Amino acid sequence: MDEDKTPKNEIRQVTAAQRRVVGVLMEKAFTTPEQYPLTLKALTSGCNQKSNRFPMTRYSESDTEETIDELRELQLVAEVFIDGGRAARYRHYMRYRYDFSESQFAVIAELLLRGGQHPGELRTRASRMVRVESQQQLKDDLTELQLKGFIRSSGPLERRGVIVDHTFYLPEEAPSLEASGMSVASDTGASSRESRTPAQVGELEHLREAVAGLQREVGELRVAVARLENG
Repeated sequence: MDEDKTPKNEIRQVTAAQRRVVGVLMEKAFTTPEQYPLTLKALTSGCNQKSNRFPMTRYSESDTEETIDELRELQLVAEVFIDGGRAARYRHYMRYRYDFSESQFAVIAELLLRGGQHPGELRTRASRMVRVESQQQLKDDLTELQLKGFIRSSGPLERRGVIVDHTFYLPEEAPSLEASGMSVASDTGASSRESRTPAQVGELEHLREAVAGLQREVGELRVAVARLENG
């Protein structure tokens, strides 16, 4: 693929399965380059792994393969053969399709794999892939991605307690940042949070993630129902 001639930033919406598959490919390219590109088996395992994934999935290899075919049509994923091997492997083409920086690719990959997060959490998780030197660097990355329309937030990025998420959702499945209990708190709410114990804070974050996950699952079910009705 000729990078210079490939239109940038045109694909704005992809399905939940497509987000998971391409997110895994992006993550593994950063974290385990010696195993990348990935076999179908490794890619499916990456989609279903229990760490750093939300919501959890149980894709079969046929599910993953079907999603790969869809992503290949979008020119976001390619099938390759390396070292004379007969087994196909898969790599992402996100760098050809988007003009993000390396740290922005890491941020997008993390959001595709887990959904909405606080900036502090996002910096820690994205730094597994590309070092994000400071919260200011993260804010600068998020601001640029937001201006391009690939990031949304529950309030100003500098506001305490803000949640950021990607915008690759289909229209009928995008979870509401406000409805999921992740709205930006008032000054009173911020003071209240400061008085909570670490256990209470952890439990609250767990509940917020659970609610957000349920909303995403409902969105995925709506998409599946719509496909059946139109099929």
